[in-house]
Order: sequence, then structure tokens, then C-alpha cells
Amino acid sequence: MSQTRVLTGITTTGTPHLGNYVGAIKPAIEASQDPSVQSFYFLADFHALIKCQDPKRVQQSRLEIAATWLALGLDTDNAIFYRQSDIPEIPELTWLLSCVCAKGLMNRAHAYKAAVAENEEAGNQDPDKGITMGLFGYPVLMAADILMFNAHKVPVGRDQIQHIEMARDIAGRFNHLYKGEYFTLPTAVVDEKSQVLGGLDGRKMSKSYNNTIPLFVGEKKLQKLVRKIKTNSLEPGEPKDPDSCTLFQIYAAFASDEETAAMRRQYAEGIGWGDAKNQVFEYLNAHLEAPRERYNALMEDPGHIEAVLQRGAERAREETAVTMDTLRATVGLGRFS
Repeated sequence: MSQTRVLTGITTTGTPHLGNYVGAIKPAIEASQDPSVQSFYFLADFHALIKCQDPKRVQQSRLEIAATWLALGLDTDNAIFYRQSDIPEIPELTWLLSCVCAKGLMNRAHAYKAAVAENEEAGNQDPDKGITMGLFGYPVLMAADILMFNAHKVPVGRDQIQHIEMARDIAGRFNHLYKGEYFTLPTAVVDEKSQVLGGLDGRKMSKSYNNTIPLFVGEKKLQKLVRKIKTNSLEPGEPKDPDSCTLFQIYAAFASDEETAAMRRQYAEGIGWGDAKNQVFEYLNAHLEAPRERYNALMEDPGHIEAVLQRGAERAREETAVTMDTLRATVGLGRFS
């Protein structure tokens, strides 16, 4: 029986936080341990350059994210774990796909349209002011990431579904023009159970809002951040609504169904915010203590992380090199003998 191919990338522009873990890393790591699934996990460091021109930040983020995935138990014997920038065939495929991709398709990309709308709202005469070709062509690079490995499924948030649809369009166009089934049409997988975590201020936990709780922050800092989570002014003894509470949402993302139900009862009984925050901190700290230790050890040994990523790149390139030989010949760029 052939394996289902699942591909996931994480952009290397920041420090992984609780929202990243719950929404993407945890389900991905669980999938990496499933022998019926061939998983591809990569550090999307080419993507990082679209929005971040701070070399130190990109480099540090690549190290932190790789250490995070390894500390949390990514099975690198089963899964193929690599850096996007270690696979030279990816940008080569991006160019081949760019040559069959309609500009009109890129005009409809959400990120590009949002940037244009921002310029128009600011009264800029040039609607494309400050927009790079990296931002404009980003969906083609993402399509290359996916199509290179003929991934069947791509776990994404709702905001990324359009990119998977674009990858399907580009793959279909290539297959049609060159009269063959060169690429599998990927399917977006949205985990409806995976909620978007709220941050310290109640908005979506995001680096851009500066409201995150880093995944492996130290114990004292973790306690301080949990205490900063925004709550309402209800007094101890007054029933509280768990479903509108960021604190409860964060707890529920880590706790078992039984533990979540018990906390829900405490909310109904009027638990005080201080007590609730202490319980959430203690639970998170206990849950993250062992992986935090592994993470800190890995951060002290970047050579080990580099070796793991190089092995992953070698495994990936066993496939990408063969694929690109076929595609070069298909478009007329094959060798003469």
C-alpha cells in the first residue's frame, strides 16, 4: 500500500509560541510517527526573506524552530526534515512553474491584494509601492514546495487554503501544457478541532501583535506571561464564561477532555482569576518542562541540529534531483546525450 504524502512548512521569522504548537507543530509531530504517512517537514527559510531582511533574526529563528521540532519528538527516521534553502531544485521548479502560471492568478492572492489595498487606503499613487516580487510570487514558491514531492495533503490554516488551490491550478496547467500527469493535485487539510489560540491581549496569538507566549520560555517568565493574560473584572465567586476566555482556551488546548471539563466546572463555580492563572501556569510548566530541557540542550549543540537537517536534505534530494531531471527533459531542457 502506498503511503499518503503530507507536507508542512514553518516560516523562520520568529520564536515558536504556544499558538504555533497547538495549531501546527503538535498535529504534525503526531503525523510524523504514523508509518502509513510519508511526512515532509521543512524550514521555510526562503519564504522568511519575503518579510524579513534581518539576517541574524532569520538565522536564529531557523535554529530555534529546528530545535523546537526535535525537542517535541519529531520522528526524523520516518519524516523527512529539511531546510528549504538546502534544496536547490525548489527555486528551479519555482521558475518552471512561474512560466506556466497566469499573472492574473497571482493578482488574486490574498497577501498581494491586502498590500495593494493598504497602499490605496494610504493614498499612495502607486498601488504596488513597497511590494516585492517575492511577495507577489510567493504562491508559486509555495506551489513548488508542495508539487516537488507530489504531496497529497497539506495541513494549513483557513487563511492558507487559497494557496493550495493555486498550487492545484498551477499543477493542472503544467500537466495540461506538457500532456502528462507530472504533478499530483494537492488537497488542503484544515483541522476544524484545531482552534486559533488567543494571545495575552485576547487577539489571535501572533508575532505581529507582540502578544505571544514563547513555547520554551523559562519558568519564571512563563509565570509572568500567564499572569498578563487579559481577563475581565468578575470577582471570585461570580460564575465565569470559559468559552470567551483566552486563559481557558490556552488551558484546554493542552489539557485532556477530563481536565478541561473539571476546569469548566471551576469557572461555573466562580474560580478567582488569580487562582485560575496559577493553575494554568502550573499545568503548562509541567507539560513543557521535559521538552524545554531537551530544547535548551539542542540549542547548545547546533552541530547536532545541522547534522539532522543535512541528513534530511540528502533524503529529500534523492527525490528532487530525479524529479527535476524528468521535468527538465519535459520542458526541453534535457541533456543532449
